[in-house]
This record gives sequence, C-alpha cells and structure tokens, in this order.
Amino acid sequence: MRLGLRLFFAFFLINGLAAFFVLRVFMVEVKPSVRKVTEDTLVETAYALAALASADLAQNRFQPNQSGTFATQLSNYTQKPIQAWIWDARKTTLDMRITVTDAQGIVLFDSQGKDQGTDYSRWRDVYLTLRSEYGARTTRAVKEDESSSVMYVSAPIMVNGQIGGVLTASKPSSSVQKIVDSAEQKILRGGLLFVLLSAGVGCAVTWWFVVHVRRLRNYAQQVQAPTLNESAHPAQMPQPVAVPNMPGELGELAQAMDTMRKRLEGRDYIEGYVRALTHELKSPVAAIRGAGELLQDDLPTPDRIMFATQVVDQSLRLQNLIDQLLQLSRLEQRQQLDKTHSCSLMECAQEAMHALHGTAQQHGIALQLKGADSHGPWEAGLVTLAVSNLVQNALDFSPEDRVITLALSPHRITISDQGPGVPDAMLARLGERFFTTPRPNGERSGTGLGLSIVTRIMHLHGGSMAIRNLHPGLAVTLDFAPENQVTS
Repeated sequence: MRLGLRLFFAFFLINGLAAFFVLRVFMVEVKPSVRKVTEDTLVETAYALAALASADLAQNRFQPNQSGTFATQLSNYTQKPIQAWIWDARKTTLDMRITVTDAQGIVLFDSQGKDQGTDYSRWRDVYLTLRSEYGARTTRAVKEDESSSVMYVSAPIMVNGQIGGVLTASKPSSSVQKIVDSAEQKILRGGLLFVLLSAGVGCAVTWWFVVHVRRLRNYAQQVQAPTLNESAHPAQMPQPVAVPNMPGELGELAQAMDTMRKRLEGRDYIEGYVRALTHELKSPVAAIRGAGELLQDDLPTPDRIMFATQVVDQSLRLQNLIDQLLQLSRLEQRQQLDKTHSCSLMECAQEAMHALHGTAQQHGIALQLKGADSHGPWEAGLVTLAVSNLVQNALDFSPEDRVITLALSPHRITISDQGPGVPDAMLARLGERFFTTPRPNGERSGTGLGLSIVTRIMHLHGGSMAIRNLHPGLAVTLDFAPENQVTS
C-alpha cells in the first residue's frame, strides 16, 4: 500500500475512533442527564407544593365534601392551554400530575381525578417518604413500552411537626423525549460533520505530505546519475536539477540530500578520474619501462633507435593525456562563459585550420571551409578548441588524399570527413571519457578525451553536439545557442 493511502487511513481511523467514542459518550449521557434535570425539578416542585398543601391537609380540606384552596387551584390546571417555546421545542400541554395521600398512603387528591381513594402506601416513593426517606421511582404505564415510563418524586407534608401525608409530583418521560431526540439528532449531525471535516483535513494533509515526498523522491531519482551524464549521448545532457523548495523539516531534508549529493558527486568524480587515468597510464608506463630495461643492454643501433623512439612516443602520449585531463578538469570546474566579446564562428574555424594545417599536409588531407559566418556571445578560445579537437579527430581517422569539410550555417558548424565512420552501436558512447575507437590502420587511437572536452564546451554554451555517419565518413555538428539561451 502506498504511503499516502497509509497516512490517510491512519488519520481517518484515529479521527473515526475518536469521533465514535465521543459520540457514544454523548449519546449515552443525553438521556440520563435529561432525566436528572427532570428529577431535580420534580424534587423542588414536590417540596414547594407540599409546603402549600400543609394547611389544607391539617384542616381536612381534602375530604370530598370540603373545598380547600390547594385542591381548588390545582384541580383544573392541566386543562389550561399554553403556548411555550423551550429553545427549539414547542410545548402546548401541562403534563405534571400532583397527588396527595394521607399518613396511611390513601390518595386524597389527584390533579387528574383518577385515583382518589386508591391505596398508594405500597409504592416505593410514598412508602419511603412516609418513613422520612427520599422517595422516588420510575414506572412504566405499559410494561413492554419504555416510552410510557413516568417519573415520580414524593415530598412529606408536615402537620404539627409530624408527617401528615405525602405529595407526589409525577411527569411522563414522553414529555421530555422530544428534547432528548432533538439533542441526539444534533449530536449525530455534529458527529457526522466532524467525521467529514476530519476526512477532508486528512485528505488535505495527506495530499500535501505526499506531494512534497514525491518531489523529494523525484529529486533523488534525478540526481542519482553522474553529473555530466557520461553514459548518455552528449546531445541529451540534462540541465542541473534545482533543490526543491519545501517548508520545515522536509526543506531541511532536501538541503541535506543536496549536500550529500555534492559530496558523493565529488567523490565519484575523483574516483572515476583515478580509475580511468590509472587504466590509461598502464600501457605507456609499461612500454617505457620495457624499453628502458632493454636500453640498459648493448643493442644494435637500429634496435636502440627503435626503443628510444618508443620511449619518446609514449612520453608524448603521457604528456598529451595529462594536458587533456587538465584541460577537461578546468572546463568542468567552470560555471559561466566570458561573454564580453562577440565571437565569429568563421574566425574560430580559420584559426583551428591554421593550427592544424601542417598536420593535414603531412597526411595529404585538404581542409575546406565553406558557408556563411555567424556571430554570438560565445567564448572564442573555447569554440576554437572544440573545432580543433574535432578536426584533429577527423585527421586521425581520414585516409590520405581526402578532404575534411568545415561547413558554416547560422549558429552552427559541421565538421565532416571521408573516413570509415563509427559503428552505429558506438555512436551513443562518443563523448565519454577515455572511450576510443580503433583507427583505420589498426594503430591505437588517442586518449578519448577530445570529444569529452567538446561535450563540456557545448554544455557551457547551452548548445549541443550531434554525430552521424555519412557512409563513408562521419559528421559532427555543433549547435550554439543564441544569446538568450546561453547557460551559465
């Protein structure tokens, strides 16, 4: 399961469980709380009415032939119409029932006129009150129907300091059930809204977190390749990856990853150079050592000249390798160009041809320049160096009595030869450090750094290098970016 889904489900589960338990507590406590409030009200009502009924009970005004003030006032109170709004609940009837019993528990007065003369002495509320204890009970009018429950609270009627009777105030649970139902509905609606809001917040937090984690993942995936992308074609080198800007600890993690990347790149860079340089140095050093050991003996003049020449050639090869490595290292450390002067592609091409004119004559190869000149904010020395390296490669691989052509076009120069070309499978590797192909005469080719230098020069200019076979021959095209596209 993906990280985002795990976070969302964990967040939703925690909030769902919290909402469930909170709602359950509220739902469980609503009805008891309402009943507690109702009972508290009935207690105060019963004791207040008991005090008012004390005088009539003392004078026996609850007898059928008597008309006491208390009985007269309460006998018809339930018939009075009312219109009352209790918060959001509407009340239209009076549901409280008042009963008065004597000291034996016989009903003397019933506000509803139902149970006068009935013996209530066995009911828990009357029984306990007559014994100076708190008397209360809840009884169902219909045994199987909980909604028919009625709450009874009794208070003693004191006559001459003695309990002369009991006043009971009762109220059906159905009269407050509407309040309970309304409260439960509000709690359920609030709970549902809470769950939905929690899900929305969970989605938002999860989305925010996953987006930033994915940015970190993409950044890590993009920077895990070598800095100069040596394994890819030079024309496909990516731009440097920017460090993602993120808040808090994620931003600190991104900066730490970038620092780690730079350290690893520097280490890989040095290790790669050491391995490649060691590999390249093995052959010439071995050849120089072998020739030197043989020169210590007495050799015929032709052999001595041959081994001495070998020492000189291998030394020149080492010198060339070191010079090119230093040159490539300096280029890789540069971050921007010197754009103070405009550069002419034709002048750079002519300077490169002039420097290699003698070598071309020795090989019997003609150098031809054609096309229209173009100018741009390029560094002339680097452009000349790139063209010189490509012309030198063309000279190394071209047969005698052939032509090397330098074709100019807007922001572009193409160097083409008439040599054997390069196998198609190897085209993508041209430009890698120390990668070389065999020369037509079977001799060992150069250091494999020439095209790497060209690749870096084009990268600094924001341009590209494209290589293709001509059958016969090979063509290398350098595309220089216009002024508004030069990278730094």
